[in-house]
Amino acid sequence: MIEYVKGELVDVTPAFAVIDVNGVGYGLNISLNTFSAIQGKASSPQTSGQLPSDKGASVRLWVYEAIREDAYVLFGFATKKEREMFLLLITVSGVGANTARMILSELTVAELCNVIANGNERILKSVKGIGLRTAQRIIVDLKDKLPEGDWAVGAGSAAASQQTVANTQVRDEAVGALTMLGFAPAPSSKVVVAILKEQPDLPVEQVVKLALKQIK
Repeated sequence: MIEYVKGELVDVTPAFAVIDVNGVGYGLNISLNTFSAIQGKASSPQTSGQLPSDKGASVRLWVYEAIREDAYVLFGFATKKEREMFLLLITVSGVGANTARMILSELTVAELCNVIANGNERILKSVKGIGLRTAQRIIVDLKDKLPEGDWAVGAGSAAASQQTVANTQVRDEAVGALTMLGFAPAPSSKVVVAILKEQPDLPVEQVVKLALKQIK
């Protein structure tokens, strides 16, 4: 069983990270929350197919191993709390590993705890791939299983969660627009995320205009 992987971050996209551990590259599926935590630590990119020559930062990702008949897939998390929430989510009927990762890309662990505790199925339904029944099932199954302590957030978190959903919709539309214009999805997403971090209330068209000036 792999508990965590620690090594040099040689490549990272909003959905995937590669960590070099003593010459072995581990590919891990990640959420956008983990991406935000580790982006900027990767080595400088080189020619396609070549490992970066400049050393990246040392990072540690907590691991979940998804072992199936046709695949062996690793999921990585920047914090143990995110992994624990992921493990809770996949216990819910109809929620697989990829769906759980999507949820944790839309909401932070604290926001998701707040959404479940308050029975806010509307916010869960806004996550791609989550319908009403699944949202209700997540709330019912996990409401009494949520950990205590600093996972929970205060009264203002509902508004923050709604803002996160709005930002996610703008981000997805902006990245989609940039992709249609011929830009690669990974760098487009990185630029868009950075713009929305600085100016979270921008509409899609303004985000795209700013991204066109910054994207490489």
